[in-house]
Amino acid sequence: MRTGTVAAVSMLALASLCTNAVAQSYPDRPLRLVVGFTPGGAADYVGRNVGEALSRALGQPVVIENKPGAGSSIAADFVSKAAPDGYTLLIASPSSISVNPALDPKRLPAVQSLVPVTKITNSPLVIATNPSLGITSIAELIAAAKKAPGTLNFASAGSGSAPHLGGVLFNQLAGTEITHIPFKGGAPAIQSVIAGDTQVTFATPPSVLPFIKANRLRGLAVSTLERSPLVPDLPGMKEAGLPAYQLDFWYGFFVPAGTPPDVIKKLYDATAVAVQRPEVKAALAREGTDVALSASPADFAAFLKKDTPFWAKLSRDSGAKIE
Repeated sequence: MRTGTVAAVSMLALASLCTNAVAQSYPDRPLRLVVGFTPGGAADYVGRNVGEALSRALGQPVVIENKPGAGSSIAADFVSKAAPDGYTLLIASPSSISVNPALDPKRLPAVQSLVPVTKITNSPLVIATNPSLGITSIAELIAAAKKAPGTLNFASAGSGSAPHLGGVLFNQLAGTEITHIPFKGGAPAIQSVIAGDTQVTFATPPSVLPFIKANRLRGLAVSTLERSPLVPDLPGMKEAGLPAYQLDFWYGFFVPAGTPPDVIKKLYDATAVAVQRPEVKAALAREGTDVALSASPADFAAFLKKDTPFWAKLSRDSGAKIE
């Protein structure tokens, strides 16, 4: 064997030993879970509930770090450039992974520099209005919007977010002109509807259901075709009279590319333990979000390959822009 070949084999063996040593000691310090929206929104709610249980499973604190802006692209870019050691995670949705790169190709390198760990939740969107409108159904919302085109506004967590695209799809299928007003996160968007500054929202359940239960917002329907067991009191879109409308929403964990596979496996295994804790499942269910763990990191990657084209096409059709 040539000297160069021996050296190369030795270097590979040394790298493997180092990687195994890192994986065996991981984690030995706190982790960061980066959220691309403001505190109080759906991503923040899911991240904090799952993150707390994840810290127990890993034996290290998981610190939430909110980095809102640009439809969650700021957070995705930050994590993509972090050290690939398993200590910086991103909680992401279709907005970060599928929509933003379709709207702005400059966002694609950041997404390509992220590795999927697992999907963690899945849920419908909830269509809700300010009660002062007196609208009690999807049919009434469509009628009111058509009666005065452009006078109703819908709030979203940001341009290109799932709530934004939910509203765009609604306008397309219902033939309405409800104007989009973007915010930097679900919480300020919901507050704008409560205050009457906007009138409608297509929101993730964790951000809107507490206010529906408190009668500060009125829920009209969920965005799935049939009723959801997560939000049993609201009709699905088929029952509500818009059967062509179908949209659901997920959150998942991602890490920087180059993170050792053994570390990713530890993160996956710990997340699987975390989301199965009864208090986590109960907390998520109360807010209309269901645990939806991938079978493996590879399974999540395969899901993304099928899911991304749907969101990418919808976002391009919408003419949305990242702000």
